[in-house]
Amino acid sequence: MPANKKHLTPSFHQRFAKITAGFVGGYFITSSLFMVLALYTDRAATLVTLRFAGFILWGALMIIPFLFRNGWKAWGLYLAAILLFSSILYFAKIESPELFPI
Repeated sequence: MPANKKHLTPSFHQRFAKITAGFVGGYFITSSLFMVLALYTDRAATLVTLRFAGFILWGALMIIPFLFRNGWKAWGLYLAAILLFSSILYFAKIESPELFPI
């Protein structure tokens, strides 16, 4: 049974924005969140958790953009989350560089 046409996104750009926000943005949010968690918890335990919980989180973050009417708003929300986690990482490195051995 085919889908009802009124529920499908007619614009290619909106579909593309939703798919890329879910796939790429969800991956970056998942990885940056777990990097922040690794700063403040046990790194080995966080990496083991990332292998399982990270995949579940990424799957959930792939579905969320399709709940938005506008795919670019989903990208905006995802970019805000990515910038938040990245800024936490950046300022943690400035405050205590010993946390980041190279």
